[in-house]
Amino acid sequence: MAVPPSSPAGAAPAPSGQGSRGGLTVLCAVALLVLAMSLLGGHDTSADSSRPPLAPGAGASAPAVAGSADADPPATEPPAADPTGASRTAGLPRSRPVRLLIPGISVDAPFTDLAVGENGQLQPPPADDTNLVGWYAKGASPGETGTSIIAGHVDTKTSAAVFARLDQLKQGDVFHVERADGRTASFVVDSLETFDKDAFPSGRVYGDADRPEVRLITCAGEYDHKVKDYTDNLVVFGHLT
Repeated sequence: MAVPPSSPAGAAPAPSGQGSRGGLTVLCAVALLVLAMSLLGGHDTSADSSRPPLAPGAGASAPAVAGSADADPPATEPPAADPTGASRTAGLPRSRPVRLLIPGISVDAPFTDLAVGENGQLQPPPADDTNLVGWYAKGASPGETGTSIIAGHVDTKTSAAVFARLDQLKQGDVFHVERADGRTASFVVDSLETFDKDAFPSGRVYGDADRPEVRLITCAGEYDHKVKDYTDNLVVFGHLT
């Protein structure tokens, strides 16, 4: 993920050394975020131990907001000037996300917090709930200035899951995050891109941003029964509108 991303307050877990396919992590230079869980459930729930989103590497920058996701929000700075002359949307105060709404693909799902485990990998959402998304609770909240990470399974051992149709989104589509403060943060899709898990561009996906941005992440590509994991990750890039 080009600028070093936020890391959990008071800690910067090192990459675990496990990840893509057979279990090798994508090691990133300059303390970039590393994919750390498999967002699938796949045809075998044991595959849930693999990849995205992120464990910060050693030396990653401290988060903009320390403490819990419900901490008092920091003062919001005025939007930065854009050299192109386009206006920037000011970030919202920090607030926990409550529900993800993606009308175009019929997603209406509650959130759960995702945290980095003892192994330095971000723990995935529970695989037994097919209609649940997770957000990296020590990073930017959706609508806050920075890069917010939202992850969901594409399927489970028994059925399709919340992000089964994520690849049907297109540039210009709008989705929404209902927040605990009663506000709704609306995002527009900038692009959809699929990356091989062995060559995941962590800096680009997870790098910090000077405006409110979001990444929706799930698994994609072929399911490799040998390693019980998908070969790729699908990333939806979006920004607050």
